[in-house]
Amino acid sequence: MKNNKHRLNLPRLVIVGCGDVGMRLLPLVREHFRVFAVTSDPGRRAELRAAGAVPVVANLDRKDSLHRLTGLARRVVHLAPPQPQGPRDCRTRNLTAILPDGAQVVYVSTSGVYGDCGGQLIDETRPVAPKNARALRRVDAERALRAWARRAAGRVSILRVPGIYANDRLPLERLRAGTPALAPEEDVYTNHVHADDLARMVALALFRGLPGRVYHASDDTRMKMGEYFDAVADAFALPRPPRLPRKQLRQVVSPAALSFMVESRQLDNRRIKHELGVRLRYRTVADALARVAQG
Repeated sequence: MKNNKHRLNLPRLVIVGCGDVGMRLLPLVREHFRVFAVTSDPGRRAELRAAGAVPVVANLDRKDSLHRLTGLARRVVHLAPPQPQGPRDCRTRNLTAILPDGAQVVYVSTSGVYGDCGGQLIDETRPVAPKNARALRRVDAERALRAWARRAAGRVSILRVPGIYANDRLPLERLRAGTPALAPEEDVYTNHVHADDLARMVALALFRGLPGRVYHASDDTRMKMGEYFDAVADAFALPRPPRLPRKQLRQVVSPAALSFMVESRQLDNRRIKHELGVRLRYRTVADALARVAQG
C-alpha cells in the first residue's frame, strides 16, 4: 500500500508507442514517474501493468480515442512511428492537438532525415534532406512538434536514431536466407545503437535534454553495412552474405531493403555524451557481438 501511495504522488509520464524500446525504458523511469503506457492493442494491458505502467488504450490514427490522453501528463516520450503512407505524420499531428501547454516531449526520430551524406561524418547541425517517404514523415513529425512547442510554450528534445539492434533484433533470417549485400567498393556506412542504450538515452533526455535540441542517439561504430552483416554472421557461425554490385542487387532485394543501401553517413555522437552524460554499455556492434559469443 505504501508503495502504491508513493507512486500516486510521483509526477506523471506518458509513453506513446510502448513497444520494445518502451518496455526497456520502463524499468529506468518507473521509480521516478507514475508511468502511463499508450497502446492500441487492448490485449497488451496485462503485460504493461506487469512492467509497472498504467495501460491506456488509444490509437493515434483515431482522434476520437485520444481524449483519454488530454491533460494526463506534462511529460511525454513519443516512440510511435508515423503511419505507413503519405508525406505527413498524421499521428504526431493528432498527438500535438491534445498535448497540454508547457509539456515536455522527448521524440525518437530517425537519422534517415539526413538522406545520403556520401559517407561523411556529420553532426546535428547538418540540414535535413530526406530522400524517401519514410524520412519525409519523420521530418514532418519533427516540424509539427517544434511548431507545437512554439505555440504552446512546450519543450521538445529530438533523438535521431540509426539502426536499432539487440540480441533479438539481428539480421539472422536475412543471413540464413543468403540475401546478398553490396560489393565492398559500393558499400555504404551505416550507424547503430543497442536497444538498451537507446532506452537509457531516452531516460536521460527526460532529465537533461535541452528544449529544441537534436541528439544523435548512436554508438561509436564506424562500419559499412556489409561489414555489419559479416560481423553478425561470424558471431553466429553463419555464412557471410554474397556481395553484388548495386545494379545486380537491385534485382534481388526489395525496394525497401534497397532504400537503406543508397544512403551513406556516419553520425557524430559527442553531443549526447557531453550534454546528456550518456555512457554506452555497448560502445560498438563488435562489443555487443563479443558478449553474445561469450554466452
